[in-house]
Amino acid sequence: MNRSEISARPMGFWMALALVMGSMIGSGVFLLPASLAPLGWNSVFGWLITVAGALCVAAVFGRLSRAIPKAGGPYAYTRAAFGDGAGFAIAWAYWISMWVGNAAIATGAVSYLSQLFPIVGRHGVSTAVTIAIVWAFALINISGTKLAGQVQIVWTIVKLLPLVAVIGLAAYILASKGSVVIAPFASQNLSLGAISTATILTLWAMLGLETATVPADKVENPERNISRATLLGTGGAGLIYIIVCSAVVLMLPTALTAASPAPFALFVETYGGAEAGTAIAAFGAISALGALNGWVMCQGELPAAMARDGLFPAFLGKAAPNGTPRNAHLFTTCLLTIVILMNSSRSMAAMFEFLIILTTAIVLVMYLGCAMAAARLMTKGDIVAGPGFRTIVALAALYALWTIYGAGGEALVWGITLLLAGLPVFWLMKIARARGSKAPA
Repeated sequence: MNRSEISARPMGFWMALALVMGSMIGSGVFLLPASLAPLGWNSVFGWLITVAGALCVAAVFGRLSRAIPKAGGPYAYTRAAFGDGAGFAIAWAYWISMWVGNAAIATGAVSYLSQLFPIVGRHGVSTAVTIAIVWAFALINISGTKLAGQVQIVWTIVKLLPLVAVIGLAAYILASKGSVVIAPFASQNLSLGAISTATILTLWAMLGLETATVPADKVENPERNISRATLLGTGGAGLIYIIVCSAVVLMLPTALTAASPAPFALFVETYGGAEAGTAIAAFGAISALGALNGWVMCQGELPAAMARDGLFPAFLGKAAPNGTPRNAHLFTTCLLTIVILMNSSRSMAAMFEFLIILTTAIVLVMYLGCAMAAARLMTKGDIVAGPGFRTIVALAALYALWTIYGAGGEALVWGITLLLAGLPVFWLMKIARARGSKAPA
């Protein structure tokens, strides 16, 4: 590989791995134990099912990335399997879910910062800080994919520190006090309904496992590195989640954990002192910011890939001299800014929360679409696979269907509506391409 090829693909395996884990591990994991606490041991089984299902989905993405190592990830796969219309519908909804979801991640980061710096929590100030943060990360990504990847590695390492610290603290407590600190296991308290609830709750923390597939044209040796990063990143994040969340849920009183706005801080304060709990709040902000950097990269790369294929306006596909999709980043960050400003109004709060649930449902539809794309490509002979992988594809599809059902009927209906809302844009772009092909040379 010559120097120009290396510079065109600045993301190696470690950057791709950091993108996957960094995008998955956000502010949500620091709040999740509060929701899981009433479920007790059911949450542990819920985590096991979620991680197993996510690994099946990750394996599908890994195989698709080897067969189709093209930018756009889910968009490229569904387009190759079912054509422009399906590829556009998936990408359209997925793209919207990115910048709406990024508004939530940025808001969560500022919420953690307000615990450290109360002035940040004031009305008006919080909105300004949130907007400044998203534009800072947009500028980092515009400055170069390599810089954004390096920043992602640093953020991922830093955000893993408190989680590793919790694991170490839990191990120390167990070694010194024994299993008496763990809530007793009682099989009669287990129920399918509670486990199902835990599975749906824990799914939120696993979203983002596909992020390394989106900037595939920036990844060195994508056929190998994307697959490895997706599987290892999903497995690594899942293992950390199971350990740290189970420690908080099973080693603290249920009522206290369920009522806590910062359950990780409560755990560390209980066993490590108040100062350690304050540090967890700081790491919560860092964790959210690290996730935001990875998602900002993806929210620019996806529309740029679509524009290069003629499915989005051409100006979004134009790259800066350093190869980054500058126009796509600027345009999408403007949309993200609008969503943040909408959320600054109290009257928009309920709508904003619903949009977050809606975008999660869309991501689940995207996972189902990619599992179906893998099945389609196998029947076409584009992917050669044995019975083992075919079983994994079937399990990934079933997992996606189950979680879509769990997300609720209203979110699903609106999610389908959002998919259909992209059809006018698709038809307009199709007409524009037809006119362009008829224009005189």
